[in-house]
Amino acid sequence: MIAIVDYGMGNLGSVKRKLDLIGVRSVITDSPLEISKAEKIILPGVGHFAKAESQLKERGLWEALTYEAINCKKPVLGICLGMQLMAKNSEEGDADGLGWFDANVIRFRIKDKLRYKVPHTGWNNIILKKESALFRNLELKSGFYFVHAYHLICNNKKDVLSETFYEYDFVSSIQRDNLYGVQFHPEKSHNEGQQLLQNFIRL
Repeated sequence: MIAIVDYGMGNLGSVKRKLDLIGVRSVITDSPLEISKAEKIILPGVGHFAKAESQLKERGLWEALTYEAINCKKPVLGICLGMQLMAKNSEEGDADGLGWFDANVIRFRIKDKLRYKVPHTGWNNIILKKESALFRNLELKSGFYFVHAYHLICNNKKDVLSETFYEYDFVSSIQRDNLYGVQFHPEKSHNEGQQLLQNFIRL
């Protein structure tokens, strides 16, 4: 069972449809009890960081997620805003994150605003910085789909799984132990995104 965390933000239906296509049982839930029963957790998200923090706390998910991820070592995949929430804090709303990674979230510092629009929207490639089962059997040249105006700065470079170029290199995925995060949307990234989700399920 995969728990897709519902805090009122994100492509919940799109993620679930991908998992249905793969043939894995999943549930969209905001129940800490259901999350505790799941084998793995997906933390999706699209929207404002500070609002996401507020929603998670209001629904009693803030402490529950940390308990499952840190104490129980349950595999967690953060997607887009879901990955950013794993950081310590964000410029977006000057809000605190879950603090699972020694990282901060900043808005793109783009100079050539004619060539590089913000939000960064569309297909882009990733460059792996270390091996990971999350990217097993993937053809990385196909690229992944991004939609975001903010990105992570990792203070511990060992946590960086991949980078992507958009005027400059930014962190596009992270990993430490049982915690995984991707800035792009695997649920919108066709076959490569589906393979990535399969890889997460098989961890």
